Amino acid sequence: MYAYLQKGEDDLAKKQWDYLNTIDNVYPANFKVAYAFAAVPSRYVLEKKLWEDAARLQVHQANFAWKDFQWQEGIIHFTRLMGLIHTGKIDSAKAELQRLNLIHDALVQQKDPYKAGQVQIQIKASEGWIKYKERKGGEALTLMNLAADMEDGTEKHPVTPCEVIPARELLGDLLLQMNKPAEALAAYEADLKRHPGRFNGLYGAGLAAERSGDQGKAGAYYRQLLAIAGPANKARPEPAAANNFLKGH
Repeated sequence: MYAYLQKGEDDLAKKQWDYLNTIDNVYPANFKVAYAFAAVPSRYVLEKKLWEDAARLQVHQANFAWKDFQWQEGIIHFTRLMGLIHTGKIDSAKAELQRLNLIHDALVQQKDPYKAGQVQIQIKASEGWIKYKERKGGEALTLMNLAADMEDGTEKHPVTPCEVIPARELLGDLLLQMNKPAEALAAYEADLKRHPGRFNGLYGAGLAAERSGDQGKAGAYYRQLLAIAGPANKARPEPAAANNFLKGH
């Protein structure tokens, strides 16, 4: 799923989710399988910014005791929360945030600091975006920077190729929405060092560079994106936008 999404091969990515949905019985019902059930659909809707679908995402109903896999279940709640924020349903987003806090507290009680820390990063990122929607930009940036710094200080778990959406990339997205393209560019560039070749990171960096007047950097990032996704890619609008920029410059 991750590789297909980074290449903009969305049809192949969707087939992974469709296949996952055919699985009703799993043995053994373990940590890695729970992660796949949570991360595969979450990646699809978050990477493609399908916010309505993200807001409605449900836990896969295989033979899983999700209470035993709370970090993984938290990924679904985080995905729903981001979908609700981006569709303007802030009260519902806050309810999902409460659920994330309960999961975090349970993981702390279980003396699982790594997983608790992962959920805490999602909590701070979520709080930041909620503050932004409440027009509290300063608080939003403080919280989103905190989430990004926390994630930078945390080793990636070997079960995953990447967080379902990197916190510093989310910071770049937030800064773009706040019309701070130069700061957004710095955030995307920092994240690309940690997560090289990400479709949304490259496009975000190109767009931020373009809006901040750095045409050279914009072209460089757009060319990197097209090298991965292909200039004829029609699955998403970003390659076409990058191609149009390059044709005009």
